[in-house]
This record gives sequence, structure tokens and C-alpha cells, in this order.
Amino acid sequence: MKHIAVLGLGKVGTLAAELLHASGFSVTGIDLTTPKADLPFTVKPLDLADAAAMAREFEVQDAVLSCLPYHLNTKVAETAHAAGIHYFDLTEDVPTTNRIIELSKTSKGLMAPQCGLAPGFIGIVGASLIEQFDDCRSCKMRVGALPQHPTGLMGYSFNWSPEGVVNEYLNDCEVIEEGARKMVSAMEWFEDIYIDGIKLEAFTTSGGLGTMCETYLGRVANMDYKTMRYPGHGKLMNFFFHELLMRERRQEAGEILVNAKPPVNDDIVYVHAAAEGMVDGHLRREEFVRGYKPIDLAGKSRTAIAWTTAGSVVAVIEMVRDGKLPAQGFLKQEDIPLEAFLSTPTGALYNG
Repeated sequence: MKHIAVLGLGKVGTLAAELLHASGFSVTGIDLTTPKADLPFTVKPLDLADAAAMAREFEVQDAVLSCLPYHLNTKVAETAHAAGIHYFDLTEDVPTTNRIIELSKTSKGLMAPQCGLAPGFIGIVGASLIEQFDDCRSCKMRVGALPQHPTGLMGYSFNWSPEGVVNEYLNDCEVIEEGARKMVSAMEWFEDIYIDGIKLEAFTTSGGLGTMCETYLGRVANMDYKTMRYPGHGKLMNFFFHELLMRERRQEAGEILVNAKPPVNDDIVYVHAAAEGMVDGHLRREEFVRGYKPIDLAGKSRTAIAWTTAGSVVAVIEMVRDGKLPAQGFLKQEDIPLEAFLSTPTGALYNG
């Protein structure tokens, strides 16, 4: 794998392309318009609605990384499958992933969705904790991408795709509860979490577990994923979506929220994973807790959400290139060894 196309040159896509270039890949960045910034890789303007043009581009690539909104990924994955090349994305959307799983059954390359932060890195961490136990009774995974200096009752800034946030706040969530795999409502199961003395709330959101419930059913009795926010956020979002019925107007809801709480540069990504179970006949608890802040990377300051998301998928792509992961079929995040991930040039960023 040498030649890779990166679709969507927003903050995450551009950084991923830069990191891939620095890692030795021949990168082609593709977007509707050519970015004004001077970039170290080739950039092509392309309307992905033109299926024939996308197919022609994929013929000269070994792999494609989609950093597009989730609803565009199915078509990209199908085109990559037809071209026989590797496919990677960052999606948290369950129907999109289910379609990619079907494609992977006949794929010539590797189909690897959900390679971002959650799903993605949090699943790699959660799986590493589970493997430390003889008998794991629970694994709880939480991620929060937040402003460092919150203002207002919402205490939030939309540094991530508004479409993705609305999607995960409204779609049902898969969990394992008392050994049973089930679906529960989003923005429920509230709990308090403290990290470095800062109080956060956590509640269920969709898609963060990826394929883990299927993988660990019968092995882990309780498993769930929640998003972390500053206290009070979940109550306001429930009011906005359900009492004001904005759940019926998803696109407009995203526009309203971004207009009210635009992105900030000083953000922080909290990662909190904890597992409990038996080791040598004794009950134990293992935790992985980090707070990732903006860093200078590839010559620029990068927001925490940008580098933790882009870095995760780039590390996975590096592992595939280097033969540390399969080159065909479907890749589950929980099958990626954490130690090997952290030993890649890009994955090493998560050691801090």
C-alpha cells in the first residue's frame, strides 16, 4: 500500500493526509474545492456525486480514507470495493458499518470503518483492558470532546461534525446488560465522572462501541459506551431534541447548534475506559484515563479532536501497510493490539 486518496479536506482530513504524507505514503487529497493552504500532497477538486469520476480515481489508488460526513460513506465504500482497494473511514453510523460488513465478505482489500476516536481508539483501549482479566464482568468506555473553557449553560463547542453529533444523540445505542445484547435510547443512563478533579456527566450515545457488543457477547456481562459532557448539557439537549421536537428536523438542529456554539481552538479530549473482573481469583479494576489537549503537529497547532481522530486512523493505516494487521476482509477495532498501535509513529502520540 503506497498510494492513498483522502476524501474530505476539513481539519481532520487535511491533518490525516499530512500525517500519511509524512509517514511515506503518496497522498492525493480530494475535495469539492482546492484548499487555499499550501499542502505537501497532491490535491484534486472532484465532485463525488460523479460516480464515474470517483471510480476512475480509485483505479490508480491502493487505498482510500473517507473523512466525509457519514451519509456519503456507503457509496465511497461500494466504489472502493468495486476497485479492489483498501477502505478506511471514521464513521459512527451503524447502518453504514453494516453495509461495509456485507461488502467485506467479497472484498479484495481491507474494509476498515470506525477508525476514529469513538468508535476507534476507545475500542482498542477497551479490548486491551478486557484481555487483562480471566473473567471480565464489565467494560465501560467514555469519551468527551469538550472546550477547555466552557461558557453558557450548554458548556459545549461544536468542534466535531454537527451531523455526527446529532446522529449519535438521537439514534438508539447498543449495549450488553446482564449478558443480553440490547438497544437502549440515547441520552439516558446518566452518571457522574471525575477526571483530574473536573466533574463531568456521561450518557448513552449511538455508535461508540462499533462491533464490540457482537464480539464480546457471552464473554463480558456488561458493556456500554457513553459520551462525556460538562454537567447539565444532557438535560438541555433532551429538551432541545424531544420537547421542542428538533429530532424531527435534524439538519436544522445541527445548524442552530453550531451557530450557537461554534468551534474553539482550546479544546480537550477526555478518554475514560474501565474494566472489572477476576484475575487469579481476585476481583480487580483496571482503568485507562487521559486528557488530550492541542499539540503542534506537522508544523501547525492542532485541536485535540482533530489530532486524536486523524491520528487514530493514520496509525491503523500504518499498521496495515507494515503487515501488522490483515490486508483483506473486515477489520474490527477490538482486534487491533493497543501496544502495537502505540508503537507506530503516529500512534505514539497517544502515549502522552
